[in-house]
Amino acid sequence: MKKTAVVLVSAFVALIVAVGVCVGFLGYQYASTAPSNIAQDVVYEVVPGKAFNTIAKDLENKGLVRNAFFFSMYARFKNERSKVKVGEYLLRTNMNPGEVLDVITSGKSIARAFTVSEGLSIYEISELYEKEGFGTAAEFMRLVRDPQLIQTLLGEKQESLEGYLFPETYMLTKFTDTKGLITAMVKRFLYVYNEIQPQSKLKGWSRHQIVTLASIVEKETGAPQERPKISSVFHNRLQKGMKLQTDPTIIYGKAETLGKIVINITRADLSAPTRYNTYVISGLPPGPIANPGREALLAAMNPEVTGYLFFVSQNDGTHVFSENYEAHNAAVKRFQLNAKAREGKSWRDLKAKPAGQKETGAGTGTKKATP
Repeated sequence: MKKTAVVLVSAFVALIVAVGVCVGFLGYQYASTAPSNIAQDVVYEVVPGKAFNTIAKDLENKGLVRNAFFFSMYARFKNERSKVKVGEYLLRTNMNPGEVLDVITSGKSIARAFTVSEGLSIYEISELYEKEGFGTAAEFMRLVRDPQLIQTLLGEKQESLEGYLFPETYMLTKFTDTKGLITAMVKRFLYVYNEIQPQSKLKGWSRHQIVTLASIVEKETGAPQERPKISSVFHNRLQKGMKLQTDPTIIYGKAETLGKIVINITRADLSAPTRYNTYVISGLPPGPIANPGREALLAAMNPEVTGYLFFVSQNDGTHVFSENYEAHNAAVKRFQLNAKAREGKSWRDLKAKPAGQKETGAGTGTKKATP
């Protein structure tokens, strides 16, 4: 009897082992077999609250797994049913079940690039945000002006986050909300600013003042090598009590009224009594007029040592700098008032403008104002 019992137990154990081996083999075969040999991209979205069995059936219907039941059992065996994360995923029909499971449990949603160039204002960024389909411009503008969010992110009161949205490429998923993007942009700004601030030569300047000047420097030149020199002009004018007389501040002042950036400047705009018009006000405007990049921030902190008080565009992306009003007027006559000299050389939009309008962003003091 004992012998018989031992034999039966041994046979039973052998059967269990054999079944286990078979199940393991079949499981391995299943996990390593794709539903198709053809690689076809399929975007699959895992939404909040969706049960795993429903996900498995969806994947079967889309041709991403051969059998929903076996896929569900495989995920249970791997103890990964509860690890699936909400997201939008790129799958392929030639993926095996193990690869599919790896993707939908990774949390790595499909991401699209949102690129913010140096020198864009909140008006322009909000329009770009909506144009590229990430959200609405209205919601973006509401949040960048939200006092509570500003206080949370900057630790101080400001009218808006203008100047603090660092220009860079941000990877956004379908589930990245507007607040999340803005938070990431400000955090990136703070990281960069705190990294370079110890290099600053300025004494007695607040962060807000530095960012304000950097935004003007960013708007005034597209030539990186000129930024410290442009910065020196503004520092020199501030030290002498001269008005900054920089065209981009006129444009930003108009934007406060219009709700958008309009680049054309008329002679009437030069004397418009806006808060930002540096042809009218003394010193810096009340805040940044755009969002500067790293190099513009460095230039604002570390101006080149010069005696320059004026500059004017040469229509090739660079400027002529002058230490006195007479030399500046000569440069203006040569490069801005001489239509022939301007023809075909400007890096800006030189389309014909109605009478009474002037070229924008041509530099400090291009108007014949008292120096």
